[in-house]
Amino acid sequence: MDATSFPHVIPPEMPQYGQANHIFQLMQGWVLDGLPESREQVLMMQTLGLAPRHVIVLNAPDMVLIERNLGKRIDPQTGEIYHTTFDWPPEPETQNRLVIPEGISELETARKLLEYHRNVIRILPSYPGILKAISADQPCVDIFYQALTYVQTHHRSNAPFTPRVLLCGPLGSGKSLQAALLAQKYGLVNVCCGQLLKEAVADKSKHGEVIRPFFEKHMAVPDSIIMKILTQRLDRQDSVQRGWVLHGFPRDLDQAQMLDSLGYSPNRVFFLNVPLDSVMERLTLRRTDPVTGERYHLMHKPPPTLEIQERLLQNPRDSEERVKLKMDLFYRNAAELEQFYGQAVTVNGDQDPYTVFEYIESGIINPLPKKVP
Repeated sequence: MDATSFPHVIPPEMPQYGQANHIFQLMQGWVLDGLPESREQVLMMQTLGLAPRHVIVLNAPDMVLIERNLGKRIDPQTGEIYHTTFDWPPEPETQNRLVIPEGISELETARKLLEYHRNVIRILPSYPGILKAISADQPCVDIFYQALTYVQTHHRSNAPFTPRVLLCGPLGSGKSLQAALLAQKYGLVNVCCGQLLKEAVADKSKHGEVIRPFFEKHMAVPDSIIMKILTQRLDRQDSVQRGWVLHGFPRDLDQAQMLDSLGYSPNRVFFLNVPLDSVMERLTLRRTDPVTGERYHLMHKPPPTLEIQERLLQNPRDSEERVKLKMDLFYRNAAELEQFYGQAVTVNGDQDPYTVFEYIESGIINPLPKKVP
């Protein structure tokens, strides 16, 4: 198969298949094996924009899987894995030095399977429309060709039109997560304005070199430069064909008018409304471990030990003063933006992310509003 057309695949396999937790980068595609293992990891991946095009789950009866696991053997010299039934080495020397790996007893395998079953029922609903279940209780070559056939298919969008979605909301309102969810379900291009600017700087592009001094001095990038970067992304073929979800821009009326005048008008606009107290709780309690890089939240994800807690650091942008300043700036411009986008929908963003997504999704799949003459 041509690597340039290789799709994004996540196989949420059962624990005893021996998968490695890594991503195989294949030019314009990747195969992720071993993640996600929980709904929390699903949310984290979606927040980071990791949205697969195809998801394959390999199923087999527990007794079959336990039997397979019990037959595993490892060569301590080479690290090669063999099986007493399916893949036994022909050399007597190799046979004699094989050992039973740890953690494959019937009891331990059954415990891992129980944990897998508890988690997988919360993972699979996160990938509606792109999920394929394949029986793993058949020859490997048959499994491979079924998987290959599936990943070579192209899913049609569930949207009744080409969505051009704009998400507005204050810092910490969940725009990034909702954009990732929309991009995943409807195949939209996730366009984060701030991320585009960072990528331009990192790539050392012509525009990136212009942006760099503003970043270094912590100054706002001029609208004219932002529009050049943004329109380049919105003009790309995938954005035109599949549609897009934009967040992080526009932030005020002037930017909205500029976007509209250049022909990039959204056909769905959502304002995520989150109270100041909730935003303060979400952002000002975030901490980072400078040793491991692990991120914590003092309320929702506290550090496991006192030692870790004592060394946690707060990003200056999460300080109470900075957050209040940005919230005030957003709400000063929000009224004009809401008036400019007269058909915008206001959504309560202070609730479970999937509940918020359901409200947004209902606005995506409903027919376009009819213009009143």
